[in-house]
Amino acid sequence: MPSSPPKLVVLLSGGGRTLLNLQDRIDDATLSARVSLVIASRPCAGVDRALSRGLKTIVVPGRIPRGSLAKLLDDAHADLVVLAGYLQLIEVPERYRGRIVNIHPALLPAFGGQGMFGHHVHEAVIKSGATESGCTVHLVDDRYDSGPILLQRRCPVLPGDTPDTLAARVFEQECLAYPAAIAELLKKC
Repeated sequence: MPSSPPKLVVLLSGGGRTLLNLQDRIDDATLSARVSLVIASRPCAGVDRALSRGLKTIVVPGRIPRGSLAKLLDDAHADLVVLAGYLQLIEVPERYRGRIVNIHPALLPAFGGQGMFGHHVHEAVIKSGATESGCTVHLVDDRYDSGPILLQRRCPVLPGDTPDTLAARVFEQECLAYPAAIAELLKKC
């Protein structure tokens, strides 16, 4: 009897594009997994997109206490927890250490930390004069963007780039990097 695919719990706070990319990879069988729960930190487009794809979705406003998060993850039988534009600091439950992953829209350790999300990251990269950007997939610890790096993908910063044009180029790399990193992590779960 075939075993069921590993279960992902996805946390988001915004548009849900990363969730949709992952669900597309699940649907086309390039990522062997199943989203068992989506948790949003607020009502947002990501909630609507998750629901439109038939995914069980809840809104838990603000920061989720460690014990409450552990219960939600346990109830969803999470094999891996995937942050997808989740803007709250995670209090990692002990039994989920090494099983919560995030993607950041820059090459960490540069341009990370509290307040460094979305256009703020791309503005900082452009302002710094960097000629390269990209994305970083990393394990989550109890601080912003500081867990061990699992994978990075790079792209150029072009003359005349705006935060929006750079963000689009970085997101192309995220769409490749995140499913690949998740697939590797699931081999270890």
